Amino acid sequence: MPLRSRQRDRGSKLSGNVAERAIVDIGSNTVRAVVFSGSPRAPTVFLNEKVTAKLGRRIGSEGDLAPEAIEIAMRGLRRYALIFRELEIKDVTTVATAAVREASNGADFLEQIRALGFAPKVLSGEEEARSSAHGIMGAFPGAEGLVADLGGGSLELVRVEGSECRDADTLPLGTLRLAALREQHGDGTRKVLSQMLKKAGWEKPIGGPLYLVGGTWRAMAVFAMQRAETLLTDPHGYELAAKQAAKLADTLAAADPADLAAIPRISTMRAEKLPDAALLLQALLKKLEPERLVFSSWGLREGLLYERLAPHIRGQDPLLAGVAVFGAMRGAPPVLAALMAGWTVRAVPNEGRGSERVRLAATTLALASMQIEPNLRIQQGIEWALYKRWLAVEPHERAMLAAAICGNGNVTELPDALHRIASGEQLEEALCWGLAIRLCRRLSARSRRPMQASTLSVEDGRLILKIEEEQAPLFGIPNEKDLRTLGERLGLDYTMEVVGETHSSEVENVLRAEDDA
Repeated sequence: MPLRSRQRDRGSKLSGNVAERAIVDIGSNTVRAVVFSGSPRAPTVFLNEKVTAKLGRRIGSEGDLAPEAIEIAMRGLRRYALIFRELEIKDVTTVATAAVREASNGADFLEQIRALGFAPKVLSGEEEARSSAHGIMGAFPGAEGLVADLGGGSLELVRVEGSECRDADTLPLGTLRLAALREQHGDGTRKVLSQMLKKAGWEKPIGGPLYLVGGTWRAMAVFAMQRAETLLTDPHGYELAAKQAAKLADTLAAADPADLAAIPRISTMRAEKLPDAALLLQALLKKLEPERLVFSSWGLREGLLYERLAPHIRGQDPLLAGVAVFGAMRGAPPVLAALMAGWTVRAVPNEGRGSERVRLAATTLALASMQIEPNLRIQQGIEWALYKRWLAVEPHERAMLAAAICGNGNVTELPDALHRIASGEQLEEALCWGLAIRLCRRLSARSRRPMQASTLSVEDGRLILKIEEEQAPLFGIPNEKDLRTLGERLGLDYTMEVVGETHSSEVENVLRAEDDA
């Protein structure tokens, strides 16, 4: 295939508009299909839907899958099979977990699934735990602690240490079974849960965070975030200290499901299960003594994708991988963002409060925001920064992304909300990133040659813009204003100098990397 054709094909696949691969997750409570596109390292959800079949609801009492539950599941699976065919998705991974694994009629159910063209794999408890752990590794690079994946039929526990997972275990403590335990033991349920954890060998402090995976845990995070009136709204990455977690568990364990169901973003199904999950959390906190809780939206399905990645893809920064695809879809290709980030770095260096990865992400989002109408771009850009599900980014870094977008739009009075999650120094640094991006963008008109022929740096206490003589006419009145605004913000004198040939080493490095690629 010619190079240009390959590049077009690659660009199409990474655009986020092409359905690439799908996961069908046949769980004890729901049967879900998720179609992914975009970057392999930070995949974008193209389609996500489920049917609540409750396949595991009578595993504990009858030991089988109820016929009506099978029919609900099959109706959903027939729809998924047709959707995949219409979207021409060939890469489909189908897995089944605790309910199918344990049911006496599980094999018959699997035959019905195969007749639709799926190739289901029944995961063992250990495999299920490991895939969830890989989801955590993908979402939180370098994670160390214990993963607790709460499904409908089981609870998976597995330790993660950087790129390794160990001690994978599965316990019959899914949300469908917790309800039966509470009905049987009443006020003694938490004690029974503690005994079950101890018997399984989970009774020693873990010495790190407890990563919580599963929809019921996420609903718990939503409840906590709304009570705390947090600025951010995505439960992914939300953290609670151990004492805060204990108070949350106590509150939810005694809550009325009807009251919980009235809370926005908590479904009736999750509301019914939250009090039982809270009892389990109480037992986990008592036995494991985690230093904090970390809620994750990445788990089994994302872990299945992460397991397939080559080591060099796994090593990519998930924030930059996700932002790169997002920006490319909105007129901010990665090479352009990298060129501008390189051009600005010597004038507004990282002072320890931000980082180059955050600066690059901020540059991409700032450029992407320029494709939006002027009356909308600042607010839309701030919402991207604060509320979109980026991976491996801290709350204060989200605020810095937003501040850079404001600076790029020449908005220097930042919204008060940003000061709730970042320090003044952090915001000021990022605001200056944005002002420097604005200068570069307007001076170069997003063209490569002007960036090669100019430099911006701080020398002897002055902000100096140097431009080669051939390109000097590019320095117009708007650019003079941009230079002045940045200089005054930095508290520096500023000047423009016409010089002989002088290439920006940072820009040259980016161009060489592009040529090599």
